[in-house]
Amino acid sequence: MSFILGISAYYHDSAATLVKDGEILVAVQEERFSRKKHDSSFPINSVRYCLKSQKIDLNSIDYIVYYEKPLLTFERLLETYLGTAPRGGRSFIAAMQIWLKEKLFLKSELKKQFKFLHKEFVKGDKTYSPNLLFAEHHQSHAAAAFYPSPFEKAAILCMDGVGEWATTSAWIGENNKLKALWEISFPHSLGLLYSAFTYYCGFKVNSGEYKLMGLAPYGKPKYVNIIKENLIDIKEDGSFRLNLSYFKYHRGFRMTSTKFNKIFGAPPRKREKELTQFHMDLAASIQLVTEEIIIKLAKSLRKETGLQKLCLAGGVALNCVANGKLLKEKIFDDLWIQPASGDAGSSLGAALIGWHEWMNKVRKINPNDSMKGTYLGCEFSNSEIIDYLKNIDAPFQTIDDDNLFQKLASFLDEGKVIGWFNGAMEFGPRALGARSIIGDPRNQKMQSTMNLKIKYRESFRPFAPSILEESVSTQFDMNCKSPYMLLVAPVKKELCKNLTKDQKNLFGIEKLNIPKSSLPAITHVDYSARVQTVSERTNPRYYKLISAFRDKTGCPTIINTSFNVRGEPIVCTPQDAYRCFMRTEMDVLVLQNQLLFKSEQPKIEKKEKWKQEFELD
Repeated sequence: MSFILGISAYYHDSAATLVKDGEILVAVQEERFSRKKHDSSFPINSVRYCLKSQKIDLNSIDYIVYYEKPLLTFERLLETYLGTAPRGGRSFIAAMQIWLKEKLFLKSELKKQFKFLHKEFVKGDKTYSPNLLFAEHHQSHAAAAFYPSPFEKAAILCMDGVGEWATTSAWIGENNKLKALWEISFPHSLGLLYSAFTYYCGFKVNSGEYKLMGLAPYGKPKYVNIIKENLIDIKEDGSFRLNLSYFKYHRGFRMTSTKFNKIFGAPPRKREKELTQFHMDLAASIQLVTEEIIIKLAKSLRKETGLQKLCLAGGVALNCVANGKLLKEKIFDDLWIQPASGDAGSSLGAALIGWHEWMNKVRKINPNDSMKGTYLGCEFSNSEIIDYLKNIDAPFQTIDDDNLFQKLASFLDEGKVIGWFNGAMEFGPRALGARSIIGDPRNQKMQSTMNLKIKYRESFRPFAPSILEESVSTQFDMNCKSPYMLLVAPVKKELCKNLTKDQKNLFGIEKLNIPKSSLPAITHVDYSARVQTVSERTNPRYYKLISAFRDKTGCPTIINTSFNVRGEPIVCTPQDAYRCFMRTEMDVLVLQNQLLFKSEQPKIEKKEKWKQEFELD
């Protein structure tokens, strides 16, 4: 029996993954425990949970694999500065302070952290020394993309901001081996190009890119030619070079230069300032350019390898609109995207590299995939939840599944918003029916209600549908599974509504409140939706809940958005869920089989006991 622990840390989205004999057992992100979004610190709580959940200590771990090689990253930092000096001096000095304090001596820092954890698990034993290995950043992405996939052999495309040097890389995965084909190196980066527009439009880099993607359908791609003629040179095979005079991410604290601002005629938008048609048109333009590059890269990769399957990973692979276009192009016969495509998922890739590459173990292929629906995190029993609710004096009912699902179907039909806390927590950025807020997609007011009263976020943001897997083609132009909400598809034409002449003439955000289909709450302004197909195999309770709603209403779809408010990570524990429930205008909370009504709960200002921490065993 072999345990391997994969780690990503110290940049953003720290995480830990535990693998036993090649099987993914546990994968968790540090932000869920620390409640600090995109937490980059050493994932001490994540590692602790991995060990405790399997009742083992660090002596049981054969290898600890870190997801990249820090000295190569340091080399890139030095070479980049030498290539741009004396510009970028202040940012270089700031980076050096961090590197000299922590990152340059990362191996020693990791050993120190693991020795500290070892003392916690094994009292009095001070002899522990972790068996540390280091993978490369894009190798970890490629491993996370291919090894859990259902393919015996596939092409792999990894696209992100930057690893050590690589920003885009291509691989072939076969059985238990990865073969590197080519890469595009920093500072030429599709991920950082998209992030530059994210920054320019006033959103936070490394977390606001999906907002830019959601904003794009409100605009027209009128700046595509300016981007392609000035900012980026795109070759026919999809390779590209950026005109670095328009950017500052490689030599300063900002993403864009004054030259970038001049070409678009305005300074970067300040956060919380009004989003105008200009920003919507910019979003539409960079989204179209991104899609063009991805499709060209995929075509050249298919021609180069002759392979019929494609796997994707890296932060750019979370662009589900581009993924949907890629699927529609039918360049490859089949597509599999790692649901935790960002750096958190690289902890999983690193662990699997340890098993397959270094230990040379045979790969077992699951025909569905090996991610277990991404339900790889913390879970809590009914008895634990009941003890917690009793301890904080929260009124609740305990109801068996059949009656619970019938009640919830009725509540959804009545327009109630429900917090749904079910089973093991998801790994990755998407809520997939374990930590979700759910509602009725037929309700015209539901999108604005959930955005403004529940999520406290921008009104333009669309919501995703969860639909029974076997019913997907009845409501969307889609004939494949999409279990991880990583594909956008058009809503069926027969469900869409014809716009009046006046409605067709509306621009931008004016389109928001026009009902575009019989599922208005999940239909975006371009008649698309980010689809999650739900299988009884991977999430039986969520499947049965949606089935109960279908039986009551004839609609096999519900709204699914992540169980959190703006700026907060997805909830982890029952305590997190209750706190979020009490601070928003959700009507109902479901904690496994415990049903709570907002109207019955004590007022927050009169009740402090509920804020207590929930202990993780």
